[in-house]
Amino acid sequence: MRSPFTMGHNLKRYLNLLWQSIVFWSVALACFAIFRYFGLEEEDGVTVIDEIAGTTGFLKPLASLSAMGAVLGVLYATIDFLFDKLISKRLSLGLMLTLKTFIEFVFTIGVFSLTATVVSKVFTFVDLKVEPGWWLREKMVWGMLFYLLIASLVFSTLKIAVERFGSGIFLKMLRGVYANPKEEERIFMFLDLKDSTTIAERLGHHKYSQFIQDCFFDLNEVVLKYEAEIYQYVGDEAVLSWSYKRGLSNSNCIEIFFAFEVKRASRNDHYLEKYGVFPEFKAGMHGGTLMAAEVGFIKKELAYHGDVINTSARIQAECNKHNVNFLLSEKLLNDLGVTETFSSKPIGEVLLKGKKKEIKIYSIAHYD
Repeated sequence: MRSPFTMGHNLKRYLNLLWQSIVFWSVALACFAIFRYFGLEEEDGVTVIDEIAGTTGFLKPLASLSAMGAVLGVLYATIDFLFDKLISKRLSLGLMLTLKTFIEFVFTIGVFSLTATVVSKVFTFVDLKVEPGWWLREKMVWGMLFYLLIASLVFSTLKIAVERFGSGIFLKMLRGVYANPKEEERIFMFLDLKDSTTIAERLGHHKYSQFIQDCFFDLNEVVLKYEAEIYQYVGDEAVLSWSYKRGLSNSNCIEIFFAFEVKRASRNDHYLEKYGVFPEFKAGMHGGTLMAAEVGFIKKELAYHGDVINTSARIQAECNKHNVNFLLSEKLLNDLGVTETFSSKPIGEVLLKGKKKEIKIYSIAHYD
């Protein structure tokens, strides 16, 4: 039985995808109506009947196609969500896209048939004979299908870009916000698999890679709920980041670590049955001011530069020395303030590698 957290998280993901899909496809089909029908009566050699002539008449196909776009948006969002949730890990990217495109094609024909039937009944001057295989004879339908294919590629590209950078960062990069280095206040968490060398030797490189895939899949299941951004994956380590405001809000930067533990624990049987080992992670966290900038042009990405990242990584390295799973800096703990969900314990002042000044760090535990 699924937990309320999982169900709520899935619903949030679906609704987020749903509104994006509805908006995109409504606009896309509205654009098609503009390309196809706007000013049609003014074209040489084209005769348009009075009922659909002029601006008022143009609004009819515009409204019809926009409504059809909204319906397609609901269908495509549902298909995308189900594929991402149930099938994406089992198929190659090419096979998944091919299968998904075929299913969307079938549903699109169904929507076309439904729309043609409704239009024929609402607008009596339009006589669309909807019968099995009717769309094979309609050149306009094939033109629209080709248009939908191009629009689908655009939507998929945007979706991949948003998943790669995060919605907020992607929009900022489009606006050129990071074309020049920009100062930001952020929180970073370095999350690393414990005993990774031992586990890798035990499992072998192929099965160990699958093991890491499963771990990071579970991590992705909780990332959105706690408003984290995945900055990068480095081997068996993930680097998470928040703006200072989002990280401190509801103690997101703390709660995500324990939510990740709960998520992995819910799949304990899976890990033990498939790999014979349960993954444990350690984390180090720090926050402060650093610089953000776009780097590269063959492969462009957002990079953060500053002491905050180095200090976070060094704090995480102290976990093994002090036999704890979660450490953070005193500065960040003070910024978080007192909460009723976790407790802190001072470890003391430590001289982190590469630092000249000692820093106070604390271990974090969650109240049961």
